[in-house]
Amino acid sequence: MKRLRSLLPLLILIALGIALVASGALKHFDPHNIAREQADLHAEISAHPLFAALIQIGLMTMAIATGIPGAIVIVLAGGMLFGIVAGTTLSAIGTTLGALILFLASRSAFSHGSGEPPALVAKLRSGYHAYPVSFAMFMRLVPFFPFGGVTVALAWLRCPLWLFLMATATGGTVMIAFETALGAGLTETIAREGTISLNIFAHRRVLLPLLGMAVLALAPIVLAQLRRLSRAKAEG
Repeated sequence: MKRLRSLLPLLILIALGIALVASGALKHFDPHNIAREQADLHAEISAHPLFAALIQIGLMTMAIATGIPGAIVIVLAGGMLFGIVAGTTLSAIGTTLGALILFLASRSAFSHGSGEPPALVAKLRSGYHAYPVSFAMFMRLVPFFPFGGVTVALAWLRCPLWLFLMATATGGTVMIAFETALGAGLTETIAREGTISLNIFAHRRVLLPLLGMAVLALAPIVLAQLRRLSRAKAEG
């Protein structure tokens, strides 16, 4: 019974995510639809700025907390409708809140493991705990890692809450800033080209800065290993 109670928050989030995807609600945030209705949506935002901001935060919170694929379209919509600065701020707040909910639910699900963990699990956790900050930042900054998957992985690795929030608020915001900036320019792109492809996120102008920051996050680990090798050679 305790095991079921610990799993219940995560199961509820999974069920909400499945329902959200099945409802087709994310189709309303397709950039082409936003571009067609942008004038009306901007008028609504101007008339109800606080309500509009809360909607953007709430949508991002729900999308990230449930781990659904396609949450990026909400970030793009935020860039198109609110601009780079406001869009990044609102989406980052929602992302951090949603990630916190998913992290706590995942940590609850993993909290009642019994007995000694398998050797591989123990080795992975010990490796992570040797350099927790570098690993947490690396996982958040690499764009190929699913955001929800990283959140669950950090909960499984027993990442401290303060470190999880720091890595999510910084690394997550960096990624959102790139995506929001792309979203802010999509209206002009759609008007000029008639359509867009999400392949733009594979462009080197997007990937290289993120990968560069991810490499920097691993720098302390690399330096520590080099010092260890140097010390071993000196002693040998």
